[in-house]
Amino acid sequence: MKTPTVPTAHTTAAHTKPAPAKPTAHKPTAHKPAAHKAAAPAHAKKTHTAPRPAVKTYPNNLDGWIRQSLDILHAKGIPASYSGIHRNIERESSGNPNAINLWDINARNGIPSKGLLQVINPTFNRYHVTGTSWNIYNPVANITAACNYAAARYGSMDNVNSAY
Repeated sequence: MKTPTVPTAHTTAAHTKPAPAKPTAHKPTAHKPAAHKAAAPAHAKKTHTAPRPAVKTYPNNLDGWIRQSLDILHAKGIPASYSGIHRNIERESSGNPNAINLWDINARNGIPSKGLLQVINPTFNRYHVTGTSWNIYNPVANITAACNYAAARYGSMDNVNSAY
């Protein structure tokens, strides 16, 4: 007796035609901008953003105030050096950001010199450097305004060797 053969996928595929694809009706889809914006492209999941550069920090002391001021001054193209600033601060206020001169001609005229570099208010206001505090006692603002004034008047704070 002969065993009947059962058709397999391999044998039937060669002998049968594939069924024709059913035509599908094209349905216009409504544009949904909110859904489109919400779905992120596949490549977006794989991209990485560069880390932000670290914000430079300065110690809250004379050295830090001078260094921060120098970075601002150099970014603005205002000449000054650490030694020129430090030398003048030591002479003017001994490093006290709250120093105020109540005895010189400016004080007698009602506008005492203030801060690390003993700046008077009109000079501070005129030579204030954008991006610094408007408080004349703020060490960085006081240094940058004084250096801006010294650069305009003497070429640089480095050229100042006495009261200015």
